[in-house]
Order: sequence, then C-alpha cells, then structure tokens
Amino acid sequence: MTVTVLSGPERRRRWSAAEKLRMVEESLAPSAIVAEIARRHDVHPNLLHLWRRQAREGSLSGVGDNGARFVPVAVTAAPGVAGMAKQASGVGSLIEVVLRNGRLLRLPEGIAPARAVALANALEGR
Repeated sequence: MTVTVLSGPERRRRWSAAEKLRMVEESLAPSAIVAEIARRHDVHPNLLHLWRRQAREGSLSGVGDNGARFVPVAVTAAPGVAGMAKQASGVGSLIEVVLRNGRLLRLPEGIAPARAVALANALEGR
C-alpha cells in the first residue's frame, strides 16, 4: 500500500465574510485583474467571481435588504459645472451617482433616499 502525503495549504479552507469582502473590494478596483488577485490570495478565480456575484446580490455581506450599506464616494469640484447644472435644471445642488452599469444618475440634493434607491434600481435593471 502506498500513501501520498500532500504538503502545502489545506485543501478545504474557510474565509470569513470580511475576508471575502476584502478580496471582492480589491477585485473591483478600476485596474484590477481578477486572476492576479485570486493568485495572490491563493484562491481559484471562479471562487472570487462567485463572491463578487454574491456581493452584488447582497448575500455575501450578511446585511438584510433593509440594512444600511456604505459605498465609497468621491467629491469633486469642476469649475463652472455647478452653475450650469443649476441654470439648466432650475434646481439647487445636484448629486451625481455613477451606477455599476456605467450610467450616471443626477439627483437633486433633497431627494428622499427611498426615491433615489428606486431610480437607481430601475436604471440598473433590477
């Protein structure tokens, strides 16, 4: 009888939701390559793609549909843009949201959060 002993990392590993989310966030960076990130963390790329899909659907975070979520926000000032937007729409300040599908959603500053979510979901095809 021959016994083969495999050295190296354990074949059945477990990652916490925080570790998975950290890898998913890293893979969503603009210049990130999923295969390289998976290789760096010793994870199969298909598994990282699964976690990305789960994060998109909200099942990876462990937060329910009515839970609060945070997203990164970049505030930029472009000269003349605020004045043109105010003149064109007759509204005060605008909030610009870039959706996952690349569309740009412009909302008036005082919009109700539920209305903003409904509009974003409609534009994303949810």
